Amino acid sequence: MRFPAPLVPATLLRRYKRFLADVVLEDGTETTVHVANSGAMTGLTTPGSRVWLSRATTAGRKLAFGWELVEADFGAGLELVGVNTMHPNALVAEAVRAGRIPALAGYDTLRREVKYGVNSRIDLLLEGEGRAPCYVEVKNVHLIRRPGFTEFPDCVTARGTKHLVELAAMAAGGARAVMVYLSQIGSAQSISLARDIDPAYGAAFDVARAAGVEAAALICAMSVEGIEVAREVPMLG
Repeated sequence: MRFPAPLVPATLLRRYKRFLADVVLEDGTETTVHVANSGAMTGLTTPGSRVWLSRATTAGRKLAFGWELVEADFGAGLELVGVNTMHPNALVAEAVRAGRIPALAGYDTLRREVKYGVNSRIDLLLEGEGRAPCYVEVKNVHLIRRPGFTEFPDCVTARGTKHLVELAAMAAGGARAVMVYLSQIGSAQSISLARDIDPAYGAAFDVARAAGVEAAALICAMSVEGIEVAREVPMLG
């Protein structure tokens, strides 16, 4: 995924109300930007951090910029981290179409945001002749409490737990169901569950896995020009 236009550098002042942040542009202008991330963003909101913004292209947007990247140090020096949780679905879809995720290869069609379960939409639905449909749910991962070890979730996620329950039902009904955890942190070496942060999610994960739901962990290569799925790492559970 290439950013459609060059990102704008800025300095973070503060993040607040989940979806807002104040920054200072390089010309000294202070402005409020949209944050497409409802999580805690632990370790990513330090005032003074260098951030990169995209310009709004949708007509009627109240805020001129959206926050895309931040420089963070998890113990091995500064690196770029993607904070926009609207990207992972598109990133995984792009990688599937390009054949870069062997476990999800070989399907004829890929559809996004398909209704399923109880008032839910699956992120990706893969279908192919002679194969059971494959329901793929994608989660963005950017919590690091130890260098190299990324974790999900970074806050309690009742919605995420609901997705696990519904994927388990799909698997029990004969479909294939896959949880994809995608980290926009290039230095990540594994992904695991932050069970202490959301025990209910951890319990639902165990039930889903026992029902046949698969889990995959993917790491992105990050730059100010774009983001792409780079490699698979261990999913430690």
